Amino acid sequence: MTNLAMVRERLYSTNASLVVLYANGECKEYYQNRIKDMKEILQKDKQALKGAIIADKVIGKVASSILAVAGVKEIYSDVMSKYAIPILEENGIRYEYKKLVEYVQNNDKTGMCPMENKYKEEADIHRIYEEMVEGSN
Repeated sequence: MTNLAMVRERLYSTNASLVVLYANGECKEYYQNRIKDMKEILQKDKQALKGAIIADKVIGKVASSILAVAGVKEIYSDVMSKYAIPILEENGIRYEYKKLVEYVQNNDKTGMCPMENKYKEEADIHRIYEEMVEGSN
């Protein structure tokens, strides 16, 4: 079983929202919604996700931007938005998904996620990272 398959299976078996296989071999599950766990991990240590392999429930433009800047190596997502793919490809991140969608939905499932909508035209992933991880969002 590949490492990506292993984190994917752990995502399902633990019902976590995020599973991270760190470059040092440690594997941990996280259970907060949206990108809260990613933000907390990176606020504690900006290098924590460098070379990591992750599985997440939903990856959109904001999450893919944060993970690309953080140096993640591979990503699996249950749901991936079309806004995420160019970022992953431009940054050499291997990815797999279960379902590809036009955009990440808001909590009510009535439209686009506010963060995806806010950054959908933003070309600078470092700006997204800075605002989301280092800012107050």
